[in-house]
Amino acid sequence: MFAKINHVAMVSEKYPLLNGFYQSLFGFKPSKATGPQSGVDIGDGYVGLNINPRKGGRPAGLDHYGVEVEDVETAFDRMRTRYPLARWVQRPSNRPFAGITANDPDGNVFDLSQKSMSNRAGAYVENSGERGKRFFSHVAVRTMRPDEMARFYTDVLELSETPAGNGDENHYLTDGRMTLAIMPWRIENFVGQSIMPTGIDHFCVAVESVDQVMEDIDDLVGRNPVMHTIPLGMGPEGKARLELAHKQCPLAERFICDPDYNLIALRAG
Repeated sequence: MFAKINHVAMVSEKYPLLNGFYQSLFGFKPSKATGPQSGVDIGDGYVGLNINPRKGGRPAGLDHYGVEVEDVETAFDRMRTRYPLARWVQRPSNRPFAGITANDPDGNVFDLSQKSMSNRAGAYVENSGERGKRFFSHVAVRTMRPDEMARFYTDVLELSETPAGNGDENHYLTDGRMTLAIMPWRIENFVGQSIMPTGIDHFCVAVESVDQVMEDIDDLVGRNPVMHTIPLGMGPEGKARLELAHKQCPLAERFICDPDYNLIALRAG
């Protein structure tokens, strides 16, 4: 069953600001269907970034990722018969390219869709597959049972696992172009810092040069100060958080935070 990791979603009341940030810094392209009150759909040509408006009672931050398959009924049958803790629900009809929301057996949420669904819209449809020089490389998820979740995604969605390096506890599952990194969550990892819950940790953007991106950030902030990235690694807690990020994601060369505190990994590639 063909599977494609087709979008990453975040929630923010600053979606117009983040729209400008991601377009200016990484060259992501906007969807023609994005409206002034509906949040933001942009993409790298293969993977979409959906920035949803924050509503009452809903936390901000990285929220979920989405996968397109050839046949959702096949995925449902595999979850129903092999993974009873994995469930799914129909999404509201105004959600572009997110007809179904599902959870894996550890409660991590992902969108599931197929091409024939009627509410396909936005950057996820318009993506041509031709990515720019800065593009999504992976999305990373913290989970309590990474070995079992890796089996779930390879079994249900038929993502392929690529070998991890020596000492790397992560699982890396790929659709051939985009990777889902499954990282172990242990409360002991967060000694000396705020404890993060399970769920999405960060996404990674592959760039032609990490140093060039940092220069571009300086230039961008010089022209528009509200585009300033949030400092990362300051003070004892910040240093502990940054050290953990590098320890848990050896693929990343550098970490930054966007203007709404979302963690972004950068690597040359």
